[in-house]
Amino acid sequence: MTESAPALPAAVLWDMDGTIVDTEPYWMRAQEELVESYGGTWTHEAAMTLVGSGLDRSARIMQEFGVEMPADEIIQLLSTKVMEQISEHVPWRPGALELLTALHERGVPQALVTMSIGRMARHVAGFVPADVFATVVSADVVTQSKPHPEAYLTAAQTLGVDIAHTVAIEDSVTGVTSAVASGAAVIGVQHLLNLDDSGADRVWNTLEGVTPDDLATVLAEVRSDAGQSA
Repeated sequence: MTESAPALPAAVLWDMDGTIVDTEPYWMRAQEELVESYGGTWTHEAAMTLVGSGLDRSARIMQEFGVEMPADEIIQLLSTKVMEQISEHVPWRPGALELLTALHERGVPQALVTMSIGRMARHVAGFVPADVFATVVSADVVTQSKPHPEAYLTAAQTLGVDIAHTVAIEDSVTGVTSAVASGAAVIGVQHLLNLDDSGADRVWNTLEGVTPDDLATVLAEVRSDAGQSA
């Protein structure tokens, strides 16, 4: 008797920066320009510590480097500069757009779960050919940023699905920590940071060639493993 294929996830929850679009260089450029405009020197090491972090933390670090602006103004300015760069060129991560589209065609609900502000998240979403995101959870709609699980739990609640039946896709340790704590099955996609010890259920080098059925298989395996260890 042939076994049936694993069920598709109840939803797929996507991180944005570094996962769907490779905006980290854009953020780093915007940060460097802002710090230097105040006579400071921004470093690559400092920029790397902010990968996956909430913009509130980024603003505090900018202030420590001499930027004499209120945190909210820093967040808005950095976001605007990154959006301008995205408008000139959308830096899709390999396989992301194709997987977004395939999931949409299969009827799988998808959420954008990002610590960027809402207007930037919607800006990026607007470049996806289809209206693939059923909801957007951004930094300005949660009280606690990643690595707290609030953003992922909010996405699942908004979609009306059990977080345990979802797959989250992340590229940073901070994001993986958030998704794991929420109870989702988590796929870490290597980019700027090594995710081998991040706690992700699976760590892949790319999303290129990945299909909705691949995500279904991961979810089934993760839930089977969890049941056996319970």
